[in-house]
Amino acid sequence: MAYDNRVVAVLSDEDVTSIQSALTTVRGALPFLVTLSGQERRELAKMGPKSVGFDEKCATYMNNRPEFAPGFVDVAEVQKVRALRSQLLRFTMELQTLASCVDDTVQLVSSEIWLADLDYYKGIREAAKTGQAGAQDAYDDLRVRFPGPRANRAAPATAVA
Repeated sequence: MAYDNRVVAVLSDEDVTSIQSALTTVRGALPFLVTLSGQERRELAKMGPKSVGFDEKCATYMNNRPEFAPGFVDVAEVQKVRALRSQLLRFTMELQTLASCVDDTVQLVSSEIWLADLDYYKGIREAAKTGQAGAQDAYDDLRVRFPGPRANRAAPATAVA
């Protein structure tokens, strides 16, 4: 089978170093990022698209009438967090899109590699069957990935009535 690799590219060592450096720079600019467990994500209150309008109204009221905020709500801190959310949202989609594209590309090239590996395996298996020099050792080494059914499995126990 002829291969039509959908991604043909080469990253130089300098490219990889540059990308890693850029990612380190981005990480360094966001030292406050957190990692949530699945449980934490489930337990957190959610502000979805429908809640944004409500939040905008609350922001206006908090600014114009802070006297109605409960004593435990620090309006100035809420404004800081609201501003941070707005800033993060400015590049969140781009980062998610980039991460998704990288993940998709890794999946695609991994699939192409795996298919080539399987075809190579089939070729070396045939070479071993025909006794070509050196093929049997390579085949024996590779076939451990595909153990298949065991020839000497014990017969299943039968129930005694």
